[in-house]
Formats: sequence, C-alpha cells, structure tokens
Amino acid sequence: MSTSSWPGDGRLDPGLSAIMSERRQLINLAYRLLGSMADAEDVVQETYARWYAMSPQQQEAIESPGGWLTTVASRICLDLLGSARARRESYVGEWIPEPLPDRTEWISGRSGGTPIDPADRVTLDESVHMAFLVVLESMTPSERVAFILHDVFRYPFGEVAEIVGRTPAACRQLASSARRRIRASQSPSTSTSTAQHADIVRAFKQAWEAKDVTALIGLLDPDATATGDGGGIVSAATRPIEGNEQVARFFTDVAGKAPNMTILERSVNGQPGLVAQQDGVTVSVLALDVIGDRIKHIWAVRNPEKLRPWMTT
Repeated sequence: MSTSSWPGDGRLDPGLSAIMSERRQLINLAYRLLGSMADAEDVVQETYARWYAMSPQQQEAIESPGGWLTTVASRICLDLLGSARARRESYVGEWIPEPLPDRTEWISGRSGGTPIDPADRVTLDESVHMAFLVVLESMTPSERVAFILHDVFRYPFGEVAEIVGRTPAACRQLASSARRRIRASQSPSTSTSTAQHADIVRAFKQAWEAKDVTALIGLLDPDATATGDGGGIVSAATRPIEGNEQVARFFTDVAGKAPNMTILERSVNGQPGLVAQQDGVTVSVLALDVIGDRIKHIWAVRNPEKLRPWMTT
C-alpha cells in the first residue's frame, strides 16, 4: 500500500478498496459476537479509526490488512462482551439480541430514511437465527469469540489463539464447550422446514388477530415461553411468560388492548417472523422458534433503540 487516506478526501489510495472491502466481513463478525447491530457498527468504526491512525509505513508493514482488521475488531468485541454483562445487570427487563430484517426490507435509521449501505448488511444464515443468538448470550466472552471465529468463520485455532490471547489447545476447548451449549439447547424433535415454519407463523398471526385463545394454545408447545424486551423505554413483560395457555392469553390481551394494530409477516433474522405496527410504525418485532409443528419460543423486541432498521417513517 503506497499511500493512506480517509475515504472521500480526494486522494487516490490503491489499497483503500481492499481495506474497505473487509467492512461487510467485520460487520458480520461483530454482529454475531455482540448481538447488536448498533454496537457492531461502532466496533467497525473504531477498527477503521485505529487503522487510519497508523502511519503509511506502519500500514505497509502489515502483511495481511484484512487479518489485522479482523484481529482488532475481535479484540474490541471481546472487551465489550466482558463489560456487557455488567451493563445488562442494570438493563430493565429481559435483554434480547437486536432483530434484523431481510436485506430487501432493511431501512436505515439515519436521517432521511435512505437505504443502508450494502456493506453494512449482515449475511442471514443459521448463525444469526434468534435461537442461536440467544444461546450465544449464555456463553463466556472467550467461548463466544472462539466459537464464532472457528466454527462460523472457519479461522484455524492458531489464529483464534492470537486473537483471544489463549493457547490453540485452550481455544479448542472453549469452542468445544460452546458447541455443548448449542447442543444442549436444541430439541431432539423433528426439524422444521422453512415452509412449515412459515405456515405455523401465519397460523399464529391469524389466531392472534382473531383473539382465538384455543387456536393459539394449539399452536404453542405446552412448555412454550414468550420473552419481551422493552429496555425500560416501552412496556414489556419483565420476565418470560411460561406455558402455552399463559402465552396464548397474554397475546390475546395484547390484541384486545391495541385494536388498531397491524400484524405483518416478515423475515426476522433469516426466518419467518412477525412485525406489529401501530399507525404504520413498527412497535414490535417477533422471532418465533418452531420445533416440529409447535412454537417453542417467542422473542418480542419492543425496545425502539433496537428497531431502527425496521422503521418506515
């Protein structure tokens, strides 16, 4: 790399496109590590700030700029994960990872409502399904980083060790422990296809709109849980609601208190989900975990700070 420049300052940097091409990878990594798009954007911004704080000579001495950016971003995430637990102890109610819309529906929360930069979009696959992200929240920071880097992004344990500050053997154990957590969270029931998932979500939507408690109970697993996240900003159940009857009655009560609510079928973190709107404004995004032919978990994010990509006004 012969020169260094900030994007848009008018100077040609032949290596700039290669550096900026890493942005999507960094966003994808940081979101999976933190469960927050806002935090992921901050991490990537800080990572690039550190790159451009170096002299051209220091930049040229780095053999793999992409590897350097990944290492820095991962270490920032590791530090944030360590402090996140303390922050979430003071969080009002339950904390749910920030839900993501389908890329074709993604709208920026920035002024003017302009479409978000394609480089900021997260690739939607099974590693961002809400159930997966919720399990990640139960891991230690080191487990989460080692697992995501190795099992999701396919980094060898030697490189993971340099990032985490552990030996390759220790990182292998961290990833193994994370896998056990994933397996323990999974139901032995028959897996559900995307089409089946969509059918069940649609049936739930229709029963919810009709305030049909009996139909809702039939769609919910007997041990179903519903978790809400209002962040202390808007109303939400402060603790998970357990049992199909209790969950069904809760949702019919919500429908009864909001007669003008519109419920839309939308992709939530790459799976069929629901969006509730009042007067055209998104007020809640629901991710539903379907096991077999029943809904096992519902995560309802109502915290407006986590709904920026969903706002249409």
